[in-house]
Amino acid sequence: MITRRKSKVSPPPYECPLNSCLSIIGGAWTPNIIWQLSEGARRFSELKDDIPGVSAKMLTTRLKKLEADGVVRRKVMSTSPPTVEYSLTDLGAELQPAIAAIVSVGHRLKERRQNSGKLGKSC
Repeated sequence: MITRRKSKVSPPPYECPLNSCLSIIGGAWTPNIIWQLSEGARRFSELKDDIPGVSAKMLTTRLKKLEADGVVRRKVMSTSPPTVEYSLTDLGAELQPAIAAIVSVGHRLKERRQNSGKLGKSC
């Protein structure tokens, strides 16, 4: 019989910062939104075009959550009709290296799959 080893990692605190961060960036389309806003402010229609496959309802939902979490800033421009621009807050900008690291690993994983003959969906 194999003895079960105990974990050497201490348990995370009740309000684990890792879980807090992952609850923000772990949502569907959220990394894509942060990625698209990394170069500057974008309007809703531009984001919708930038992220193929996202529905208007899902994009609206994610942008509202990111705004509530303090990651995205929503600015209403006084034009006719009114224009809304979204941009990253300072906190949102701090997430960019994490998203870039995920993209980098994703490229390497995709390359491994292609080299092993297991082609997955392309981005």
